Amino acid sequence: MKDHVQFGAYGKHRFWEMFPGILLWSTLILAVLLSFIAPLWVIIFIIVFDVLWLYRVLYFVIYLSFSWFRYRKTVKTKWADKLDSVACQNIHHVIFLPTYGEPYEIIQATLSSLRETTFPNDKMIIVLAGEERDQKNFRQNKEAMQKEFSGVFKDLLFTEHPKDLPEEIPGKGSNLHWSGRRVAKILEDKYPDIADEDIVVSAFDVDTIAHREYFAYLTYLYCTHPNPTRSSYQPVALFANNIWSAPAPVRVSAFGTTFWLLTELARPDRMWTFSSHSMPLVMLKDVGFWQKDIVSEDSRIFMQAFIHYHGDYEVTPMFLPVSMDTVTGGNYREALGALYKQIRRWAWGVEHLAYMVPAFRKDKQMPLRKKIRYLWNQIEGPFTWATAPILMFVLGWLPLKIAEGQSNAIINAAPFTLEQLMQYALVGIFVSAFVALAMLPPRPKSVGPHAWLVMILQWVLLPVTFIVFGSIPAIDAQTRLMLGKYLGFNVTKKQRS
Repeated sequence: MKDHVQFGAYGKHRFWEMFPGILLWSTLILAVLLSFIAPLWVIIFIIVFDVLWLYRVLYFVIYLSFSWFRYRKTVKTKWADKLDSVACQNIHHVIFLPTYGEPYEIIQATLSSLRETTFPNDKMIIVLAGEERDQKNFRQNKEAMQKEFSGVFKDLLFTEHPKDLPEEIPGKGSNLHWSGRRVAKILEDKYPDIADEDIVVSAFDVDTIAHREYFAYLTYLYCTHPNPTRSSYQPVALFANNIWSAPAPVRVSAFGTTFWLLTELARPDRMWTFSSHSMPLVMLKDVGFWQKDIVSEDSRIFMQAFIHYHGDYEVTPMFLPVSMDTVTGGNYREALGALYKQIRRWAWGVEHLAYMVPAFRKDKQMPLRKKIRYLWNQIEGPFTWATAPILMFVLGWLPLKIAEGQSNAIINAAPFTLEQLMQYALVGIFVSAFVALAMLPPRPKSVGPHAWLVMILQWVLLPVTFIVFGSIPAIDAQTRLMLGKYLGFNVTKKQRS
């Protein structure tokens, strides 16, 4: 897949593409310059910033705890038994599995997990969406899947996305755009008795292992939602399939992503979709399916619907997991390189601002409060992601060094104050470590018991991980967008030991 693209959705609204990067670099450059010109004011700013960050840590702990308890309760519930109490007999699920270069074992494990769900297999349609760029590997996998899973589900469909179509970015979004339209036509022709309103679509990464109750739970939520076709459905994304064999920084980053999503699930009024999730077929048809010319299709599809329905669209939290692979490589260094690229791709979600602002400006029906809320979150989130670790752990100490020796009460007290604030913020690390240990899958026999100790001690890496695999890839993404060096879709390597 290409590292850079120069076409598609990009370049149409350059100011809003540049704005996040300008805001980011203005903050960092001013922090350095003012540290020499007016260190006292920078010290005051850093103290206030750290106080606000402590507040964020506290509500992170509160929201994470709330979602954790909801998660534990939901996992213990037999959702298939609850379907008898709702009118859901006609509901069918279509599961898209875009694939590029994955080995047979990965795809086979995913289809096996779908076969073992508590929802009836004869109401599930599986779509293995391959690429012409990967034709030989895909057709081999197709033949193997047909042999093993023929007759297991209501249908097993295969699509092969042609290469080099105009105005496309090669990747998951363009694959889903192409396969989605073709599958919709197949459903109309082959199953005319199934109404669009009775079809729920799931777009899964091909390594996604769904919880056994996932589709029963999804069906229950869909059938009890007051307006089911105006909502997407977001599960807890666990990157845990191969967590025991992943490097420590990869594990910390993987759990950090899960914890971020758990806190978002506790605040559905501001949620977007992320990674593997589900949505109504009605919505997909209304918005023209996934965009084919962007990288962050998993979150953009929500905003497409939000804009199309003038803000009358939401995300329903699903406190049940889907488990995927952490990034891997041939060795430790390759795994860390893959992690950096994955985080940078996620940080590329900053691209949505240039899509939102013009659309919100034109939309006179969308409530103003919703426009403000989502624009603020889209600006503040990437900005904090990129700047907070640098300001707290790096630049925060620069004005202290420069002002060292000055007879000022604030300057003299600042090191102690900042140290105390950081100590209070450690509660977030302790809570994260506890929840991470509780969410771990069973330890494989190939991994020794000492790994439990490593799983605990790895959290001391959080400040470093926070910068190297948090702030820096976010700065990288925003800077590239600001300069017009557009990213292509980077395929995460799937490998299990």
